[in-house]
Amino acid sequence: MNKSSSTKPTNAELEILQVLWQHGPSTVRFVNDLLNKEKDVGYTTTLKLMQIMHEKGLVSRTKSGKTHIYTAQLSQEATQQQLVDKLLDTVFQGSAMNLVMQALGNRPSSQEEIQEIREFLDQLEAQQNQKGGKR
Repeated sequence: MNKSSSTKPTNAELEILQVLWQHGPSTVRFVNDLLNKEKDVGYTTTLKLMQIMHEKGLVSRTKSGKTHIYTAQLSQEATQQQLVDKLLDTVFQGSAMNLVMQALGNRPSSQEEIQEIREFLDQLEAQQNQKGGKR
């Protein structure tokens, strides 16, 4: 198991990863500029976090002239799965139903989101019926 697969990003690291996932390989300046749209973050703070993330294996770094370009080494999907699994186990005692009910009850969902959820549930049910088992 490599370092990045066992390392859980902090909240600040997740904010940086979000930028890298959305925009692809980026400089510290670019990431810092985007983070500053949400809250005041110093350039040196962003730089230090990204250096730490590189040491942890969360991002890779290549040199382009005098500039370093950082690339996320964790996929967004794998990170989401890891964090949801931990949340499910530690906060909801393994109950996916309680997690989903809490999530849906906390924030309003658009009609499109509700329709996608219904379709997803229909797919899950069809898969379980094909396997011959119900949960």
